[in-house]
Amino acid sequence: MPEDTVTVIDNRTGRQIELPVRTATMGPDAVDIGRFFRELGYFTYDPGFLSTASCHSKLTYLDGKQGMLMYRGYPIEQLAEHSSFIEVAHLMLYGELPKRQQLEDFNSIITHHSMLNEALKSFFRGFYHDAHPMAIMVGVVGSLSAFYHDSTDISNPVHREIAAHRLIAKMPSIAAASYKHSIGEPQVYPDNSLSYVGNLLHMMFSVPCEKFEADPVAEKALDLIFILHIDHEQNASTSTVRLAGSSGANPFACIASGIAALWGPAHGGANEAVLSMLEKIGDVKNIPAYLARAKDRDDPFRLMGFGHRVYKNYDPRARIIREMCHEVLAKLGNENDPLFELALKLEEIALSDDYFIERKLYPNVDFYSGLIYKALGIPTNMFTVMFSIARTVGWVAQWMEMISEKNQRIGRPRQLYVGETRRDYVPIDQR
Repeated sequence: MPEDTVTVIDNRTGRQIELPVRTATMGPDAVDIGRFFRELGYFTYDPGFLSTASCHSKLTYLDGKQGMLMYRGYPIEQLAEHSSFIEVAHLMLYGELPKRQQLEDFNSIITHHSMLNEALKSFFRGFYHDAHPMAIMVGVVGSLSAFYHDSTDISNPVHREIAAHRLIAKMPSIAAASYKHSIGEPQVYPDNSLSYVGNLLHMMFSVPCEKFEADPVAEKALDLIFILHIDHEQNASTSTVRLAGSSGANPFACIASGIAALWGPAHGGANEAVLSMLEKIGDVKNIPAYLARAKDRDDPFRLMGFGHRVYKNYDPRARIIREMCHEVLAKLGNENDPLFELALKLEEIALSDDYFIERKLYPNVDFYSGLIYKALGIPTNMFTVMFSIARTVGWVAQWMEMISEKNQRIGRPRQLYVGETRRDYVPIDQR
């Protein structure tokens, strides 16, 4: 059977070429333009790569129009209802849901890799006392390659697996230590008797002089948020990890690059922006005025946490997290906190107002996750850090998939040059 092709005709020269079509199991097929420049002499121009498939992947599929998100073919709704973060992490790394013994073994490996090298303590002390936790995360994660030389040979599958385990296991420890440094409290060692999320809460909120026990609702909510944030196809930070990895960089450096990209307010900082917006609105009585501003095209004000660049329907993650958000606020939310009242009123309006419904401006996952983090006592400068802990699983899985590809090449995007044409140097006294 002949391969499907797309015919491209150059109206300038009359030349034409047949480009093969790569078939997807779900979603749009892709035209392979590998021969386009070689045979026609043109680059393709696609700012932001919004119409370009940069790789093939078996990990995550999303359909923005249908409001669909799947990990390894499993709908996010099913995983969120029945699975745990560690179980989904195994799924992402190995391609299948684990059997009971496999899950126990994997959980044990992650648990026993959670400690940090003692020398890293001095690394944290080197940061200024009010350093942003994300700045610390970028530095410390990137430095791990200086401590774990036995897992930096990217050509060795065993090294890759060990590095993946270490990154997933140590990220909560690094995050908690970053937080402790920012508030001047001593670092807390991990406790191997606790769950992945329970251990994070323990390391963040316990102190050596008092006994600490995480609230089950808090632990359940954070585990759910982490599942929802594990991966989201070829977003900015994931693409950054893949691009860095294509050069042969060690896995710790690659993940550090992903953290840096995630730090951007247009990517991982959206849930922090939700809280800032609520603080700006200030009171329920001010909502009508701000809604009027949001509907005014000439006003730059936008409702943060509503709508999504990819999802043109209800964000499936928002449907899942909404119920948990209400459960957390009922159990842990401060009744006297006006932000929660504001948020719930905005949610009510967005789900009933024709303006929002027609434009599909529904509350998204960032709207609810920010509220949950605040109710759990997590400060806003740690919101993106929480995101990075969960997304590490996706980054690592994407990196491992890319490295194992037979035709893997270093990333090298091209450009449409619009600068000066050739000109000669003029001596300084003649300018």
